[in-house]
Amino acid sequence: MRGSSGDAWVEGPDGTRYWGRFGAAGLLAVTAGREVLLQHRAEWSHFGGTWGIPGGARHEHETAVGAAIREAHEEAGVPAELVQVRFSTVLDLGFWSYTTVVADVIRRFEPVAGDAESIELRWTPADEVAALQLHPGFAAAWPSLRDRIF
Repeated sequence: MRGSSGDAWVEGPDGTRYWGRFGAAGLLAVTAGREVLLQHRAEWSHFGGTWGIPGGARHEHETAVGAAIREAHEEAGVPAELVQVRFSTVLDLGFWSYTTVVADVIRRFEPVAGDAESIELRWTPADEVAALQLHPGFAAAWPSLRDRIF
């Protein structure tokens, strides 16, 4: 790990809390078969019970891409050598940011929960994503991400 951990809450001007002292990042892994890797978030987590992408707090001095790949490996067993970054998008609130890193899957793999943050991990057809109860941030980003990916 480079730098200190970013595992802490940041509070916005309106009192809303965001995870990650140095911002946060997540990996949206996409297969050639139009599937995306989704994580059903543990009930105890922020927006627990919703579906989103593996991700979490960036460490100090860690790039967003590095954080997204590290978190996806920790939470879902994503092998770094089997994903190729295509692009990223940033939600920048001034005091906190979240980077979604979109990556093509070179060879489909079976995700494996590496910690207690997941109820379930699964490859989901792109056409079925919007029907799930999504994490609010991912729900807001999904339409534009989908248009850009497919």
